[in-house]
Amino acid sequence: MMSNSNGERDIKGSNLGRDDFLKLLITQLKYQDPTDPMKDKEFVAQMAQFSALEQMTNMSKSFESLSFALGKNKDLGLLGKIVEFENVDGEIVKGKVTNIKMGVVPQIMIDGKYYVYDNILSVGLEG
Repeated sequence: MMSNSNGERDIKGSNLGRDDFLKLLITQLKYQDPTDPMKDKEFVAQMAQFSALEQMTNMSKSFESLSFALGKNKDLGLLGKIVEFENVDGEIVKGKVTNIKMGVVPQIMIDGKYYVYDNILSVGLEG
């Protein structure tokens, strides 16, 4: 099972997540042989692995936020620019971006009509 960034399990993968790691560690401590307890070095190594896993999870969340912010910045940078794009009829059209609609499928407005952002072929300055 694989955990996503929310710690929820995803049955598609086979990787262990943070919650799974903690459960394994607790189970290991609970059922260890009292005559041969876990060595201090092993315990410290497992705690270090857990700490590294937690830091990686936090970094992943930070990168997701940064990626989202950079994407929005890129979209807004098109305002006032001249773009060439392919319309729904397959024709190459050129025009000035006057508005941007954010959403699942970002769109740019040219001459009062919205077009899909993904159809942009080139971006330039006026003139």
